[in-house]
Amino acid sequence: MIQFAQIEYLAIILAIPFLFLFYGITRRLRRRRLERFGERALVEKLMPDVSRSRGWIKIALWSVALFFFSVGLARPQLGARLKEVETTGVEIMIALDVSNSMLAEDYTPNRLERAKLAISRLVDKMKQDRIGLIVFAGKSFVQLPITADYISAKIFLNSISTSSVPVQGTAIGDAILTAIRGFSLESSNSRAIIVITDGENHEDDPVMAAKEAKNLGIPVFTIGIGTDGGKPIPIGNGELLKDREGNIVVSKLDERILNEVAEEGGGTYIKAGNSDFGLEAIVDRIHNMDKQQYKSVVFEDFDEQYMYFFAIALFFLILEYIVGERRGRNLFKIIRR
Repeated sequence: MIQFAQIEYLAIILAIPFLFLFYGITRRLRRRRLERFGERALVEKLMPDVSRSRGWIKIALWSVALFFFSVGLARPQLGARLKEVETTGVEIMIALDVSNSMLAEDYTPNRLERAKLAISRLVDKMKQDRIGLIVFAGKSFVQLPITADYISAKIFLNSISTSSVPVQGTAIGDAILTAIRGFSLESSNSRAIIVITDGENHEDDPVMAAKEAKNLGIPVFTIGIGTDGGKPIPIGNGELLKDREGNIVVSKLDERILNEVAEEGGGTYIKAGNSDFGLEAIVDRIHNMDKQQYKSVVFEDFDEQYMYFFAIALFFLILEYIVGERRGRNLFKIIRR
């Protein structure tokens, strides 16, 4: 499988036809200027070293070099082969609230995007642990099964939005129960759940779910995202969410329920900040738990191939330099018009 890390550079290839067009126009204008000195056949006899074809050969070689150079800039990569690895770590299920209230902009750019950024940074630092993603609103779903494949984790994370769960609401308890069921069978005392939400639970009893997780040896940690004063919820086109009476809905952080869930779940509650989100502090505590050895199937890292395309481009540039525009003045004397 081949992929391009910076595919936008392939747009340079679109310039190649214009190079031929520009060169053709330039040659035509030059020929018209020469015709002012006399008849074309007579002028050509006065310039026996000039070749009409070598200029086209040179622009063709230069264009081929530009093609391979642009492909090299796009950084072609090979890899994505599956391999089995053994790791020793813990399993972490992150349950992320994707209800509309997570669009409130008391964090930059909003609660949901700030949470996704914090999770992404955490994944970048992971080495041995396994991670899974639960998304929830009125219901909960497994977005990413427990895995040590961090590349896939970031791909799935980027696809999360408030439309990931069609049923609105905030069912924290259902998310915890879904996370419990999402752990691998080989895991025992090396499991933890992290719930990221504004805490406005309207659907079920998250405290009971947290107690059930604790009884199974799974601590539940909570991160509250939001402010006490709250913020309105944007719904697009500059409009704000309103209730049935036409009043603007203000989403506030409910720390009481999140503190209770963490306490009954044997975990810790942290209020997220814009600079320090709190995930790393929780993961550091989770790492004090007993670790377990896992076998995981992951993608191998991609191998960079750009250097080969740069080498080919250099070869054609050297060839273009060697091929002169006049006959008999280069190393390739076999080339004739």
